[in-house]
Amino acid sequence: MDELVEFVAKSLVDHPDEVHVRTRERDQQTVLELEVAPDDLGKVIGRQGRTARAIRTLLAAAGQKSRRRYTLDILD
Repeated sequence: MDELVEFVAKSLVDHPDEVHVRTRERDQQTVLELEVAPDDLGKVIGRQGRTARAIRTLLAAAGQKSRRRYTLDILD
């Protein structure tokens, strides 16, 4: 799942080499922490959070297949 988030994020940003995804387990869900370059943060979040919401929707859909809940945290 982290590979999916990393692929999408690298496709959006200007500095793909600075994209990092970490995975953490929390209770019944898996938390994916996405870190990008500071000047690429707006591209990952998008206008009014639309891009971030779309990435979270992809995670939810992929999680349905594996019966696992995923959460995306975008770090500053």
